[in-house]
Amino acid sequence: MKDKDFQVVVITGGSKGIGRAIGVKFARPDTQIYFNHYDSDDKAANETVGLIRDMGGNARASRVNVASLDEVQDFFKEVMEQFGRVDVLVNNAGITMDTLLVRMKETDWDRVIDVNLKGVFNCTQAAAKIMIRQRSGRIVNMASVVGVMGNVGQANYAASKAGLIGLTKAAAKELAPRGITVNAVAPGFIDTDMTAALPKKVKEGMLAQIPLGRSGQPEDVASVVAFLASPEAGYITGQVIHVNGGMYM
Repeated sequence: MKDKDFQVVVITGGSKGIGRAIGVKFARPDTQIYFNHYDSDDKAANETVGLIRDMGGNARASRVNVASLDEVQDFFKEVMEQFGRVDVLVNNAGITMDTLLVRMKETDWDRVIDVNLKGVFNCTQAAAKIMIRQRSGRIVNMASVVGVMGNVGQANYAASKAGLIGLTKAAAKELAPRGITVNAVAPGFIDTDMTAALPKKVKEGMLAQIPLGRSGQPEDVASVVAFLASPEAGYITGQVIHVNGGMYM
């Protein structure tokens, strides 16, 4: 389907959590959502496709390692062959491999940086080439409160998200003359599978730092992403929007 009135939204890490909520938020008849995942099977991805279709949207999913340039290029080639454009890219894919800095293995550092930072570079570069030809586009990167305030046991994750913020600002300056905006959303403590795995004491400690006194929901983040991708946000670029209940101000 190649229709200029048909919006194409690409989401990385879209099978569950925040990525799933973003896909559902974009779900409408005139939008094609194409997301990737790197789960061991397609169960969660298929569930997300079903949810989006139940909301009246169109969705497809692929298993892609965003840290692999070849896989990313093949993914975007497939999107272009099927739909002919990319209007929105949401770089949401990310992983954690937490441990104290002095105990962190080189492989733990490399893997997190590869997925969380290099993966965003790979996808942004591929999408930017398409959007430059279109002279339009929206790119939204998923940063984190940890990328601006740090966190014990997450040196690799914090570094990847801080680097992502720098990448966002550089890309925003480069792509603005072509009508492309690039922004970041920095969630705080959001209820996802990733945070559910944290020890009880860690969760209690994080909640104690939040003035609103509760964790956030994936939908809280998805609403901000949808706004940044909308026409109403056309004069916003190079920004980091914090969604954290006041945890960081």
